[in-house]
Amino acid sequence: MTPEPARPLDDARTLDDATRALDVDALIDDPETRIVVCCGSGGVGKTTTAAAIGLRAAERGRKVVVLTIDPARRLAQSMGIDSLDNVPRRVKDVDGDGELHAMMLDMKRTFDEIVEAHADKERAEAILGNPFYQSLSAGFAGTQEYMAMEKLGQLRSRDEWDLIVVDTPPSRSALDFLDAPKRLGSFLDGKLIRLLMAPAKVGGRAGMKFLNVGMSMMTGALGKLLGGPLLRDVQTFVAAMDTMFGGFRTRADATYRLLQAPGTAFLVVASPERDALREAAYFVERLAADDMPLAGLVLNRVHGSGAAQLSAERALAAAENLEDNRIVDQGDGKEAVRSSPEHSATPETSETPTEAPRPGQTTPDPRDAPDAPAGSAAPKAHETHTDADASEEQLTAQLTAGLLRLHAERMRLLDREQRTRDRFTSLHPEVAVTEVAALPGDVHDLAGLRAIGDRLAG
Repeated sequence: MTPEPARPLDDARTLDDATRALDVDALIDDPETRIVVCCGSGGVGKTTTAAAIGLRAAERGRKVVVLTIDPARRLAQSMGIDSLDNVPRRVKDVDGDGELHAMMLDMKRTFDEIVEAHADKERAEAILGNPFYQSLSAGFAGTQEYMAMEKLGQLRSRDEWDLIVVDTPPSRSALDFLDAPKRLGSFLDGKLIRLLMAPAKVGGRAGMKFLNVGMSMMTGALGKLLGGPLLRDVQTFVAAMDTMFGGFRTRADATYRLLQAPGTAFLVVASPERDALREAAYFVERLAADDMPLAGLVLNRVHGSGAAQLSAERALAAAENLEDNRIVDQGDGKEAVRSSPEHSATPETSETPTEAPRPGQTTPDPRDAPDAPAGSAAPKAHETHTDADASEEQLTAQLTAGLLRLHAERMRLLDREQRTRDRFTSLHPEVAVTEVAALPGDVHDLAGLRAIGDRLAG
């Protein structure tokens, strides 16, 4: 079944006849926008985009917190913070009347906070010290995505910030981020967990007797598979978490509804490359299928040229001509002058005859001859000068040809990016797009984030 078109927001302006332009400033200025979720495949600039949006919103007067799941800590470095943790840290040197805070998800700490908030002290200590829980909270598949949604729910419930910008986990698939809460909830509500909970529900020795008699075959198999100590850790963990399982499911459902709410806006981030835009198209379709509010596409790191009127074909043809010496300017016929006989002859081989001395006339001693007038050695000097000019012209031609070939490569890159972009917009004409021109270097400070924000706003 083909999914319905993504539900776009109203804040868009016309980019051209075929593509609607995404108005980022209108989006972040709208007080009804409370959550912006940046999603996309890995390596397309989600973290930088999220930080740039957060900074721009703060400098336009909003109180913003940026939640990142990127372990590379680039966000902290670009914002001038030594390190980020599970607590929002205020960013200094933000212009304007707003505030910017940033934090990096600590998956295990967030899980610990859930346990501490929903269990009494004794039970919380038992859970936190359980070896199976420690493994689950540190690296169970889907835990990071689930905890990101838990933290988002916590931030939103505090109502302390005007805008929350979320940098989603670097997932291989679009399904990971949206499905993780349900997957973890399904695991905690699954048959295996309920089976392991059965002895605890019966209680005490009776429960252990039930386990030993009624499920000896199953537990024996699990014991061989998991090991006896691990199985006991799992059973202890399940018994301690029994009262909390329903809360995981409830909060997962609440966060999912929060993502569907009108105050949330999804931005799909992609680079103008085939694989990245294919993944972006998949995100768009999945968001539409789940009725998530899509604001638009951020096409990141788009290349440009200041000489776009010179096509790749013409640049290559000019380079070939230069390399073949077919259009080198001779400069008033220097090449012809240099090769003429009268300039190639040396004084010793000049065609002008030497007059023989008359009878009785002494041959003058060359040592008595007056100094040669300036320029008397002109033929040899002229020859040297012409060779230098020709060498310089040849070097200039080689450099120019190299630059023309680089320009041709750039124009071909631009052409590929444009074709890839056109393919996406033809498939999803309802999606608003904003293009972010590529910067010459990496973003490592607030000035770089402002530059990205300026490009985001068009």
